[in-house]
Amino acid sequence: MPSYVNDGSADSPKLLAYINLANLDDLRPDSLWPGLTGAARDKRLDADGFQGVQCVDSSPAPGGTSLRHCGSDRVNLPAEADPVIARHAALGHDCVTLHVGWGLEDDAEIDFLVDAILRASQRHSLPVFIETHRATITQDLWRTVQLTKRFPDVRFNGDFSHFYTGQELAYGDMPTKLAFMAPIFERVAFMHGRIGSSGCMQVSIGDGQGRPPAAHGVVNFLDDFKSLWTHAMLGFLRNAGRGDCLVFCPELLSGAYYYARRFPNGTGGFIEESDRYREALVYNDIARACFAEAKKRHASD
Repeated sequence: MPSYVNDGSADSPKLLAYINLANLDDLRPDSLWPGLTGAARDKRLDADGFQGVQCVDSSPAPGGTSLRHCGSDRVNLPAEADPVIARHAALGHDCVTLHVGWGLEDDAEIDFLVDAILRASQRHSLPVFIETHRATITQDLWRTVQLTKRFPDVRFNGDFSHFYTGQELAYGDMPTKLAFMAPIFERVAFMHGRIGSSGCMQVSIGDGQGRPPAAHGVVNFLDDFKSLWTHAMLGFLRNAGRGDCLVFCPELLSGAYYYARRFPNGTGGFIEESDRYREALVYNDIARACFAEAKKRHASD
């Protein structure tokens, strides 16, 4: 089974910056994003430093630029794994990230699902990354770590907002939880960029410098996510080989899905608290800084 996205080069393991195309939906009227589509969209994303996109639903893959592309999907039953993964392989995607199951499965049902996914990944030579996500088989730390023991070859799309908020990681002994998460970090091959607080899945981080204004409580969630991301990047570096790439992909979703928070705009309507496109650019800067820190730690291992 292919473990990582690989660019075919002899380069040392590297970070690639993608963006989930849903990040561009329903942005504020004053967003930095100019509302482009098609080739103009791809040209602007390329100019803004993105190296690829994650396609969602029927969104078309990029064309006419150097942008790479990957997919996202859901597998609920073992029989769905092969046709889903075959479809994304046929689209020429670098990889696909999956929501798997609904979180109601017992261990035997989980094992049937994961085995089918790994076999399909191998059959179609497509890297497949199971997303750490609410309402799926990876909805909590315990079940996810146990999964790594039964399937050491599994690889994850680390969306740590689901753990951070859903399991309130900041409540209790954070260093102990980070240590417990080591088997997850060692298998992260893709990352959805989303930062949440203990009570909200997606919150503004401002300019990404210092403590965010939204971190008005006792916990600085931005620092916690920098730690989570750096741990995952270090896990990648310890296991990756020549040409392997870790995809970092902001996925800041709109208020339609109750991710982006909306507040009264003073004229009887509501407005999102931040420009999600601008924040995606900030996220990429933070991710690059975390990757540089992970490389320093890896060099001293």
